[in-house]
Amino acid sequence: MKKSPLLNIALSQLIASLGHGDSIVIGDAGLPVPPGVPLIDLALTRGVPGFMTTLQTILTEMQVEHHVLADELPLHSPQLAQQIDALGVADKRTLSHADFKRMTHSAKAVIRTGEFTPYANIILVAGVVF
Repeated sequence: MKKSPLLNIALSQLIASLGHGDSIVIGDAGLPVPPGVPLIDLALTRGVPGFMTTLQTILTEMQVEHHVLADELPLHSPQLAQQIDALGVADKRTLSHADFKRMTHSAKAVIRTGEFTPYANIILVAGVVF
């Protein structure tokens, strides 16, 4: 059995397959998934699993070079924006929600959570450990 916190097979395989500059998306229950981008659907019911729990677990295994959030997040969900900032994830970048959704087209996968908080979406761009 795995020793690290991430037990989901699909997520473990996804993270192991990432190269420098590859991106993944962790999204709320309503984020559209572009055609052709694989979906790992974790959503069970409203709020389960939550965005922050999913993000924190993925960060235990993924080396992140930078992350991308929608400009609208702090305005519509300030508490969530503060929680993300408190994690100290490398190099925050922001752009409009429309541009964020366009950027998801080049992701290796979208991970859907059960989150119902507005703009609870993040793009994680893989770094290297050396």
